[in-house]
Order: sequence, then structure tokens, then C-alpha cells
Amino acid sequence: MKVRANHKRAQRPAQRRGAITGLAALMLVLASSPAFAYLDPSTGSMIVSAIIGIFASVALAVKTYWYKLKGLFRGKRGPAPDEDTSGEA
Repeated sequence: MKVRANHKRAQRPAQRRGAITGLAALMLVLASSPAFAYLDPSTGSMIVSAIIGIFASVALAVKTYWYKLKGLFRGKRGPAPDEDTSGEA
């Protein structure tokens, strides 16, 4: 029972810190003034192409590491160095 009380006591500062950070972020968003800025069509196109590039990069990274992780769990490895793979006796 004593361990649980200490565990809960240790979590309280982290929870308070998260709540304070969230409250500060909300206040910053609500207190911002509107930006009267002009975005021309080429800026919109640039933003769309950047978003597509980010998604493509993330997809490639996931694909690369997914196959490495899958190979690790399947245990696929090359033949041992002392094994003869030529088939000659």
C-alpha cells in the first residue's frame, strides 16, 4: 500500500505540468490576433506539395523499417560463415 501512495504522489507533478502546459497553449491560441495576409495560388500549391512530400517520406521510412523489423522477428539471416553453400561434398 505504501508503494502505491508514493507512486501516485510522483505522478501528481507530471500531471500538473501537463495541465499547465495545455492551459498555456490554449491561452496562446485564444489570445492571438488575426493575420490579414494574402496567400497567392502558388503558395497554396507549395504547401500542398510539401504535405505530399512529408507523407511520402514518412511512408518510405515506415516501409523500410517495417521490413527490417519483420525480418528480425522472423529470424531470417544468411547462412552461417562455416557452412558450405556450394553443395559440393
